[in-house]
Formats: sequence, structure tokens, C-alpha cells
Amino acid sequence: MRKSLVFLFLLSLVASCVSSKKFKALQEQQRICTEELAKFKESSELFQSKSELLLAKLDTANKTIAALRLDTARLGNSKRSLTRELGSSMKELDELTKTFERYKSTGQKETSALQKQLEAKTTELQKKSEALVTLEAELRNKQQLLEERERRVNELEDLLKRQEDALNLLKKKVTDALIGFENQGLKVEQKNGKIYVSMEAKLLFKSGSIVVESEGKKALQQIGKALENEKDLEIVVEGHTDTDKLNSASFPRNNWELSVLRATSVVEILLANSKMNPAKLIAAGRSEFQPVDPADKAKNRRIEIIISPNLDELFDIISKD
Repeated sequence: MRKSLVFLFLLSLVASCVSSKKFKALQEQQRICTEELAKFKESSELFQSKSELLLAKLDTANKTIAALRLDTARLGNSKRSLTRELGSSMKELDELTKTFERYKSTGQKETSALQKQLEAKTTELQKKSEALVTLEAELRNKQQLLEERERRVNELEDLLKRQEDALNLLKKKVTDALIGFENQGLKVEQKNGKIYVSMEAKLLFKSGSIVVESEGKKALQQIGKALENEKDLEIVVEGHTDTDKLNSASFPRNNWELSVLRATSVVEILLANSKMNPAKLIAAGRSEFQPVDPADKAKNRRIEIIISPNLDELFDIISKD
């Protein structure tokens, strides 16, 4: 009898150590996930700030082009008017020269008056010629500035179009990879320059579990294969829960831990079944605080895979201004 009691005591002690080790390991995993979420928040805020800067720069460039076009039109009209005046002055000078030659012999007085008129007209003609040269130089500068601005705007618009086309193509690629899962709580959307793959928890997990079910694994494997060759992406896997409180002595102990650990489980499956770069993946937990439908708890229990493109090329163009 005494030996039995000792054996039971030792068995209880071993079980306690194992639980403690698992608890510490999960605590460390939660800490890492929390740090990754903070990094993603910082990256997301920077992305939003840079996107707003891009739109502001594009708007300013378009306004500058409009102003330059008005200046160019005004200068063009001034140039044409001054050219006409110059031609008229040259005709007058020619008439005066002829008149001067005719009346050169008619007397010193008349000759002197005509000489003064001729000098005045010559001076006027010289000033108009100089003004025309200055105006032509200003017009060339304005036209050069306008062409440069238009080139930069066209470059930005072309790059934005290519980014949009690439995002559309990537969305189609992900959507095609998930054909067959449409009626199982899975949705692919494109918004705010990103692709959102939303998967309801019923496709992936049993209630309160962090272990991905077989049907959910198939869907995640398809996503991993679709994205493994995409280099310039940042991918965030977010876990979401409903508002039902989860109280447990073991992991997961609450909705925060449940959301983080589910996101981690999804990341592990993506990496294990594809050649995706681990440095491009972030696992994060949102708990119950970002519901998509407060009236439908099932929709709020979900995993969201957020795919963001690399905008470095756009920001390089902006930085040149």
C-alpha cells in the first residue's frame, strides 16, 4: 500500500514538471507573437503614411502641371503678339528708312527730325527684340519643366497601374487556388491596396482548439503553393475570436492566447507545405476586438491572411521630388 502511494506521488510530480515546461514554452511563443504584432503595426502605420504621402504628391504634381499649362499658353500668346509687333515695327523702320533717303536732300531740319524718328524706332525695335529673346527663353524653360512634370506623373501613374494589375493577378491566383472551398466559410477580397483571405474558424479548428483540421490544412496548403514564389510581399496571419470568454487553467487560457496560437498554427502549416520565406510572415492575435459582424459570432471566429505588396519602387520615385 505504501509503495503505491509513493508511486502516485512521483507520477504527479512528473506530470507537474511537464505542464510547467509546456506553459513556459507557450508563454515564450506568446511573447514572440506579441513582438511580431507590434512590428507589423509599426509597418502598417508606415505603409499608411507613405500611401497618403504618395497620393498628396500625385495631387500636387497634377496641380503643378495644370498651372504650367496655363503659363505655357499665356507665354505662347505673348510670344505671338510680340512677334506681330516686331514685324510691324520692322515694316515701319523700313518705311522710315525709305522716307529718310527720299528727303535726305530736302533740308537739314527735316533730315534731323527723320533721323530722330529713325533712332527712336531703332531703339524700340532693339528693346522688343531683346524682350522676345527673354520671352522665348522663359517659354523654353516652362515647356521643359512641364515635360518633366508630365513625365514624372506618367511614371507614377504607370507604376500605380502595374501595381494594381499585379495585385489583381495575385488575387486571381489565390482565388483560383481555393476553388472548392467557397461554401466553407472562405472569402478572398481586395481592398486598401491589399488582399485579404478570410477563413472562418469552422473550416480550420474545432471549438477552443489550436490544431488545424484536415480540410483546413488542404486550403492552407493551396494558399502556400500559390504564394511561395511571390518575393515582394509581406504576409500577416491574424487570429480573431468571438466575445465568449475562454477561461482555462491550461493553454489557451483566454481569447488573446487562443487567437495568437491559432495564427501561429496557420503560419506553421504554410511554411511546412511551401517554400515561403519565413521572414515575410507575421503571426498575430486580435482576440475579440475586431469583429466583422457583431450579430454573428461565427463570422467573427476567423483567421485572416493579409497580403501586402512592396511599394519601395513607388516611394523611390516620390523621394526624387
